[in-house]
Amino acid sequence: MEHLKSILTKSGLVTEECFATIFYDYDILNTSCLKGIISKCLGYGIIAGSLMVKLPQIIKISGNKSGKGINMLSICLEIFCITATMAYSFRNEFPFSAWGESLFLGLQTAIVAALVIFYGEGPTSPNKGNGYSAICFLAIYALFLAILLGPLAPLQALWVMQAANVPLILLAKSIQAKSNFQAKSTGQLSAITIFMLFFGAIARVFTSIQETGDLTTVAVYITSVIANGVIAFQMLLYWNADSKDAKKKRKTKKLA
Repeated sequence: MEHLKSILTKSGLVTEECFATIFYDYDILNTSCLKGIISKCLGYGIIAGSLMVKLPQIIKISGNKSGKGINMLSICLEIFCITATMAYSFRNEFPFSAWGESLFLGLQTAIVAALVIFYGEGPTSPNKGNGYSAICFLAIYALFLAILLGPLAPLQALWVMQAANVPLILLAKSIQAKSNFQAKSTGQLSAITIFMLFFGAIARVFTSIQETGDLTTVAVYITSVIANGVIAFQMLLYWNADSKDAKKKRKTKKLA
């Protein structure tokens, strides 16, 4: 029993008090402990999922050698929002299970942005990519991240950045939603990525309330649910249009 206690408490899944409540007092339906365990499991599940959440997007851009349909301004705003949440949570010493996916999402979104810069709208488009600019972008982001996670950035500035996430997330997703609406297509956006972001944000509302109690962070994730929900709706709305476009491309390649 002590070995099990050591594993569960050191992993952060349960506190020592909850372990005693569940395993010694046999109060397995204790509401407070159940909420904590569910929150931890959801948190680590979200982090595990975040390792591949942008992978379909990266594969889609690389496979098509095109970033067409992906709004660069929207991506940059998204990177800022993700990085602000990461830095704010890290510096406030929130549990890793409450924010860990921000680390992996930030890195993957930076790669998506670099690929969009690298490929442009494709080799046959007048808006071709630039490899040098893509490398410079990644270098600048790495420097920005190092400054925010280090002692140079004041906590008050990080709070302002986190609070700014609410309007910025709405702005970023509105720009992408407008691009989708104008094109009547979601372009190279990945449905898997969009829906994982949407459902992940829903789960994060609960885990943020449970593990941090930080109202600013909770507001950010509620905003993320709304914003990602709009893009997810457009993904369903324009699904047939994107399928038809993909078929046309296949026919063109065969004729060529």
